[in-house]
Amino acid sequence: MAQDRLIAKLDEIAAQLRQIDSDLADLAVASDPARMIALSTKRAAIEPVVTQYRAYRSALTEADDLRTMLDDGDAEMAEMAKAELPEVEARAEQLLEQIKGDLVTSDDRAIGSVILELRAGVGGDEAGIWAGDLLQMYERFAQQRGWKWEMMDASASEMGGFKAAVVSVKGEQVWQYLGYEGGTHCVKRVPATESQGRIHTSTATVAVLPEPEQLDVQINPDDVEIDITTAQGPGGQNVNKVATAVKMKHRPTGIEVRMQDTKSQQQNREKAWLLLRARVYEHYQKQADAERAESRSRMIGTGERGERIRTYRYKDNLVVDHRLGSSIGSFNLQPVLAGELSDLIHALIEQDKAQRLAAL
Repeated sequence: MAQDRLIAKLDEIAAQLRQIDSDLADLAVASDPARMIALSTKRAAIEPVVTQYRAYRSALTEADDLRTMLDDGDAEMAEMAKAELPEVEARAEQLLEQIKGDLVTSDDRAIGSVILELRAGVGGDEAGIWAGDLLQMYERFAQQRGWKWEMMDASASEMGGFKAAVVSVKGEQVWQYLGYEGGTHCVKRVPATESQGRIHTSTATVAVLPEPEQLDVQINPDDVEIDITTAQGPGGQNVNKVATAVKMKHRPTGIEVRMQDTKSQQQNREKAWLLLRARVYEHYQKQADAERAESRSRMIGTGERGERIRTYRYKDNLVVDHRLGSSIGSFNLQPVLAGELSDLIHALIEQDKAQRLAAL
């Protein structure tokens, strides 16, 4: 990311924080708990970036002041400025690097609600038991993080566990921490259903998606064609000599509405706007649902063993995340199953952050 574009982005985020603080002080917002939670989550995500950006700007100002002192003719002050300037410049550079790291993950931190979906993969009854074990692992992790856990739907497996389970998880940084869990989770162990003591390989798939939020449809009036005509009756004859019927077309979606219920053009116009917004909302809602379905499909794959992102090896008491290098990709099994996922997820976050920074 070029320096000027980075600074422009940081200025934009700082402005967002000021607006959020203003909104949080609004009594109307204070009376809306859902809005308060959404704004507070967003604020928690961007506030560290803005704080570091302000410190960076302060360091730049301090460096400029020191450079001025180098040229003002006072030998003693110039000597002091010469000694301090490298330290201030290094601090500014360090702050900028920290800002970049926080910036590439700020959007992830801002999402405070996800849908977690688990499904038994290959492995018969053992796959259902394994899906249940994973669900319990995530519930324990959610408890440790202080997140709200709400079971939305579940289909129990005959031998225990689940064929499928869908959970809503809400809380600070929930997407940042759970977003890496999507994929196929493979377990190698002796199942409770195995009488010969043989190790079996089974899978469960996990999908993690931002929980659908009500779409706030804002229609640009310039995108709407409005025609005022006389009301039409059966067969096309005029039933009203005064032009009161309102026809609207939303150009981006092609959606059209016509309203002639009343003899008042103003009332018909208001009703037409309400109907248009409702239909445009429905259009974008279906579009969002389709995108989430596609995202879910890409995330979980088919559940085959070759698509695994992580393997849980009971014999070795190890969890191996295949997205991490061999030197940092192995973790002790029992703590992970007990919900202690922080070390593993932090490693994934840092790897992802490095990749995103490299792409800037």
